[in-house]
Amino acid sequence: MKVILLADVYKHGVAGEIVDVADGFARNWLIPKRLATKATPEALKQQESLRAESAARKAALDDRLNDLARQIDGVELLFGRRASPTGKLFGSVTTSEIAEALNAKTGIDINRRRISQTQLRETGVHEVAVRLGTEISPVLKVRIVREEEYAAALAAQNAPAAEAAPAVEAEAAAEPAVEAASE
Repeated sequence: MKVILLADVYKHGVAGEIVDVADGFARNWLIPKRLATKATPEALKQQESLRAESAARKAALDDRLNDLARQIDGVELLFGRRASPTGKLFGSVTTSEIAEALNAKTGIDINRRRISQTQLRETGVHEVAVRLGTEISPVLKVRIVREEEYAAALAAQNAPAAEAAPAVEAEAAAEPAVEAASE
């Protein structure tokens, strides 16, 4: 009997698929448990409309994931950890910590399982990939410094942004003066 699966059925197929199964399996298990319906012409037409809706939802989800990937690509996260003189950490920076720091910095909450599982056990700058399942694969820059250097590194990271803002304001203030002088 041909049936349209309404849910994923182990070893038979995924939701939305049309499969041929034994009559008894369909009548006694799949249809009563609402895991499938008979593949009648009306059901096939309904399935086509469900596929179109599903494709539209999938496209919208892909667009959201691509926007999310663009937002987090290149974000630099800073961690201060205890380390030996050679740069080896006493412990590591975990994916949970990276996800929390990313959420704190950008407001974007990423599941820790989507962050690459590479072990970060040395000081320095590391590139960590984030798997979002889109055509864009964002990469986070994770910078690990010793605890003693953390405050200075944090100040240096925030300083370029603080210096850029007054420079932009100064340029904006200078433009009206140039226009007034030309009149």
